[in-house]
Amino acid sequence: MTILLLADHDNTVLSDQTAKALSAARQIGGDVHVLVAGSGVEQVADAAARLTGVSKVLLVDGDDLGHKLAEPLSALIVSLAPMYDTIVVAATSVGKSVAPRVAALLDVAQISDIVAVIAPNIFRRPIYAGNAFQTVQSDESKKVITVRTASFASATEEGSAEVQTLAAIPGPGLSRHLADELSSSDRPKLTSAKTIVAGGRALGSAQKFQEFIVPVADKLGAAIGASRAAVDAGYAPNDWQVGQTGKVVAPDLYIACGISGAIQHVAGMKDSKIIVAINKDEDAPIFHIADYGLVGDIFEILPELRKAL
Repeated sequence: MTILLLADHDNTVLSDQTAKALSAARQIGGDVHVLVAGSGVEQVADAAARLTGVSKVLLVDGDDLGHKLAEPLSALIVSLAPMYDTIVVAATSVGKSVAPRVAALLDVAQISDIVAVIAPNIFRRPIYAGNAFQTVQSDESKKVITVRTASFASATEEGSAEVQTLAAIPGPGLSRHLADELSSSDRPKLTSAKTIVAGGRALGSAQKFQEFIVPVADKLGAAIGASRAAVDAGYAPNDWQVGQTGKVVAPDLYIACGISGAIQHVAGMKDSKIIVAINKDEDAPIFHIADYGLVGDIFEILPELRKAL
């Protein structure tokens, strides 16, 4: 069995999502080839070659691959598919866009968001916002799988795989890149941060987020998260949202401030190693999953926490 793993990167740096998806691919079994597709991605290919468990890195450099457009990237993967039994993609924004197209073009059923590998063709995945888990078996000749990377540890960097350069294929011409509108921040990326301080609707305003959440996050060198209710209310930007319809995170420490613990939010952060909940409602559902709970007013507790830090 040979597996093709799509590398997640920004044309310069290899994302740690790739190292986590690699761990899932290795559990499936067989040789793992990593596809690094983009523009000017030699440095990314070298980083992928250092990951433990990679047998070969396929480097494909093309101008129409530099912006991660789903159509040319899907066409490239499909052109390589005859050589592979399984295609694995991290469940990132790019992966969730590419994998369904690949599965459709190959006429197979996609297996989404796996959190465990039971056997080479049996996988566990969450359903109902993470409140239940489904074990699925695939008898497809080719498997297209997306991986919820928060459930897998990162592969180490002790490898020295061969890097093979392949020619880019003509894209289907169904889409073209117009512009990028990216948010910039000096904080750690939310999906890879080791510490996250998150606020809920109880903050009451965007100003309160800046006044109470941001200083604590600054002290901890943490990323900032928010519940959907806080985002919908305009207290926090969309890219801070954690949950079923936001980002799925698994930091070493997650501090939930004024978050009740709706199942949609919990689905996005329940894999955190240590969860600390601060809420004045002692019956809030968040306390059911918290490792440490503090019942009290966040507007009193957070300033004290900041002073202590």
